[in-house]
Amino acid sequence: LLKHPKMTRMSVLAVALRTLAGAERRGKRQILLRPSSKVVVKFLQVMQKHGYIGEFELIDDRRAGKIVVNLNGRLNKCGAISPRFDCDTKSFEKWVRNILPSRQFGFVVLTTSSGIIDHEEARRRHTGGKLL
Repeated sequence: LLKHPKMTRMSVLAVALRTLAGAERRGKRQILLRPSSKVVVKFLQVMQKHGYIGEFELIDDRRAGKIVVNLNGRLNKCGAISPRFDCDTKSFEKWVRNILPSRQFGFVVLTTSSGIIDHEEARRRHTGGKLL
């Protein structure tokens, strides 16, 4: 028997967000994300805070873990930005203009020294970070 080499998953966050966006587009109410990571959980908490997703539950299978997310139909699009560009307080406006569809809605999520937060929270705290 020949063993085919498996492709490695480059970004757990990118896979999770793509799966989430696809399920939302198909009108699903619930979705299973795997594998799980601390970054994915923190990202989902930011999305939940802004009302884009409902409750989510972590399932510990003693491996990489799974997350069950309840969807509420408010998500248009989400995705990871690769590579994780540096973003300081002066260049927020540039990134927001490039990434978001309009100034009225949407969030750019950053990983900062004070945790994973959206760009408005980062602006309030006067902290920069890397784009997620």
